[in-house]
Amino acid sequence: MRSFCDIQYGKLGHAMQKLDIHLPDEGNEFPVFVYFHGGGIEGGDKAAVYFADTVTTRGIGLVSVNYRMYPEAKYPEFIEDCAESVAWTFENIEKYCKPNGIFVGGSSAGGYLSMMLCFDRSWLGKYGISPLDIAGYIHDAGQPTVHFNVLEYGNEDSRRIIVDERAPLYHIGVDEKYSPMLIIVSDFDMQNRFEQTMLLVSTLEHFGHKEDVQLKIMKGKHCAYIFKNAIDKNGNNPFGVLVANYINSFN
Repeated sequence: MRSFCDIQYGKLGHAMQKLDIHLPDEGNEFPVFVYFHGGGIEGGDKAAVYFADTVTTRGIGLVSVNYRMYPEAKYPEFIEDCAESVAWTFENIEKYCKPNGIFVGGSSAGGYLSMMLCFDRSWLGKYGISPLDIAGYIHDAGQPTVHFNVLEYGNEDSRRIIVDERAPLYHIGVDEKYSPMLIIVSDFDMQNRFEQTMLLVSTLEHFGHKEDVQLKIMKGKHCAYIFKNAIDKNGNNPFGVLVANYINSFN
């Protein structure tokens, strides 16, 4: 795996506006996956991508993104950062490889962020990018209603189920078409996350996007499959295998 780390993507030059690029050892043309880490929009780091080896050995480039977070950041700065990182990838990735499709996704809070870019075209639209320019999305265990920490830091009850412009669900149905997407959730996920994910899938189907959506239900707790202790004896990370199989299915 060839790695290029701590690349500044944000025009503000903020310390959190950096990304890492991990590429396969061989070749120069492959799909690229832009990934947003989890951590409740107040923790986590781009370096904690324990699936990097799994995807790069399967011929996929990985762009792992840091973004501004609570408590220093405020809504919607983290969404703006993620949109800017995708724009940076479109503009600059050919300095590192020849992308055969750019995919976008994230886990937990990162899944919320990838869904916001997918369903609310205004974020990528600031950079002249349509959500349809993304080859596919991988929304892993994201919250489709207003994220609980967006509520918490806005002095609202974080347990509330709110669907307004801050929620991915709010924007579904505005656009007639979406890029293909893989939606992942665990059967023993965070409280209410499984049910909200089923509502997300049902809403997409209600608007006629059943063929665009694949759903994968994992066994166990919230995002347990993405961490270091989930790697098997052959060095494979379950999330990395899911990502690689989904992205490679387009070729």
